[in-house]
Amino acid sequence: MAATWTAFTKLPEKPQAEALGEALELLDPEPTGIGVFEIEDGSGTWEVGGYFLEAPDDVELALLAAAFNAQPFVVSEVPDTDWVDKVRRELTPVEAGRFFVYGSHDADKIPEGAEPLLIEAAMAFGTGHHGTTLGCLKALDRLASGGFQGTKVADIGCGTAVLAMAAARIWPDPVIASDIDAVAVEVAEVNVRANDLNDKVTCLEAVGFDHPEIGAAAPFDLVFANILKQPLIDLAPHMARHLAPGGYAILSGILTRQANDVIEVYARNGINLELQDDIGDWVTLTLRKAA
Repeated sequence: MAATWTAFTKLPEKPQAEALGEALELLDPEPTGIGVFEIEDGSGTWEVGGYFLEAPDDVELALLAAAFNAQPFVVSEVPDTDWVDKVRRELTPVEAGRFFVYGSHDADKIPEGAEPLLIEAAMAFGTGHHGTTLGCLKALDRLASGGFQGTKVADIGCGTAVLAMAAARIWPDPVIASDIDAVAVEVAEVNVRANDLNDKVTCLEAVGFDHPEIGAAAPFDLVFANILKQPLIDLAPHMARHLAPGGYAILSGILTRQANDVIEVYARNGINLELQDDIGDWVTLTLRKAA
């Protein structure tokens, strides 16, 4: 089977990382894709990666790393893999309270009385296997078990829309699912149709709450935001404006060591911690806006 190659390095500053990303485009063989992104561990470190159909030149990579004060590139050969088939084999169903997240290949395993959420293998990011999504589903189940009923619910940064669909499964009112990424919105729409929730979940492309339909539906009594630390911090004042008094926010995408930073910012915006759930290295926060 054919193989591809990856080459990754780390740098301490964004301008250097972006410049190195541009320089990678000049390599021969040239990469088929380049990624430049901040590592969400609070260190301020940036990672630059290239994807190649032929093995990259080690000497050229070493020269680039030296020129941009980067760590040496780590080059890996990646075997050609049918990822959908691999996920189908390895992605087992997930139970989170009443919710059962599964692929169609496990449709015969749905427990009696469970709320099923179908996520196909090709749409497998945000399935509930990751500690962040699992934590959000458990937090939702706990709220519902305690008697809370969401009438205005939004899933900001929805990915597969599994959280929006979970809310739509248990409550009668429509739910909004939005994401900044157009591909994620398309994935969300596919999943919503697969779960027969077309009339219950509206999928939108939006940056945070910045969309006319989101603004018209506010204030919300429950908002999910399973994204990353810095976007969550940036979202805090907007969350405060769009969350109803007494409304809940379920936040995740946060490492345990980042939790206090997020909690403090939301508290300054009148949204206070009610419960913190740790799953591995990840944290889910259930917060409530002052009434």
